Amino acid sequence: MRQILTFAAVGVVNTATYYCLYLLFLTGLPYLAAHILAFTLAMVGSFFLNARFTYRTPPTWRKFLLFPLTNVTNFVITTAGVYLIVDVLHAGSRFAPLAASAAAIPVTFVVSRWVMLPRSIA
Repeated sequence: MRQILTFAAVGVVNTATYYCLYLLFLTGLPYLAAHILAFTLAMVGSFFLNARFTYRTPPTWRKFLLFPLTNVTNFVITTAGVYLIVDVLHAGSRFAPLAASAAAIPVTFVVSRWVMLPRSIA
């Protein structure tokens, strides 16, 4: 239960970081480029926060290189969601990433746990 709550807290920090970066990059980039760049930078921060606080495991190059797998589903869902909200629904690009990210959270937790603590899932 501690891991889930800590993962959620790290997710809040990660989402806030992502969203602030997204808004910053949105001032000079198209929304998809802003989304991709902000997402990538926030993911690096998420790796270190999850290693330290959620899973209490030392960060290694192996885990760092595998960690993007935890966000592949998140990235696909949020990118498709942002596109759907902005280009299909014409709802605007400022809040689209926040709305699009909610569905990927449970999958991201499961894959993150598998990457960071592979023996605990087997």
